[in-house]
Amino acid sequence: MDMLDPKTVLGAYAVGVFPMADHRDAGSVYWVEPRRRAILPLDGFHLSRSLARTIARDRFRVTADTAFERMIALCAESADDRPETWINGGIEQAFVALHRLGFAHSIECWEGEELVGGLYGLALGRAFFGESMVSRRTDASKVALAWLVARLKVGGFSLLDCQFQTPHLASLGAVEVSRADYCALLAGALDGTTASSASAAGSASSAAGDFLALDRLAPPPPADTVSGPVAGQDIVQLLVHTS
Repeated sequence: MDMLDPKTVLGAYAVGVFPMADHRDAGSVYWVEPRRRAILPLDGFHLSRSLARTIARDRFRVTADTAFERMIALCAESADDRPETWINGGIEQAFVALHRLGFAHSIECWEGEELVGGLYGLALGRAFFGESMVSRRTDASKVALAWLVARLKVGGFSLLDCQFQTPHLASLGAVEVSRADYCALLAGALDGTTASSASAAGSASSAAGDFLALDRLAPPPPADTVSGPVAGQDIVQLLVHTS
């Protein structure tokens, strides 16, 4: 199986290219640069009334970077609505390494101690590249995406890349742009940031977004808080007031 070097992966994303595999057990990957790219404008997230109620009521306990390896494994699992996956072992290992270096992140949705949905992706500069999201309960991926958008807005990000457009993403506000327009947006999001300068673990740059900024909006929560320092009602307010 091809082993992906994390620096190579960062360099690819910096120029608008990302890896995929034909199936879960594929021994190699191929590199993709779509002619049309799906992005979700951070001011354009579609927050329906029903989704706002679900988030405000803290139906799910939502965390960030608490179970990255479990999250990517869940995304890679086959399901009735997705019998095959493009996440092979090489991609999974590379993203686990990137998570340990501080570049790959996850949003997890829980029911009790059960992981029931979420997403993961890669942060570089002020861009976040969404890789995959999954639901094992109704609305879990929508809730995770809403939390991600709020987190990116608070953290100073400017681009949320969704790769390929789907009806599900379109219903949440994603739009398609040309390759040229995407490259211009990417260049702006990476201005002052390069994969090589970011390759050192824990490196920081004034040009980079802060994925953890949301967690510092409030003091440490009491032990019985449902979703951490920021509750669902706060997420709804962030999305409503800034969309």
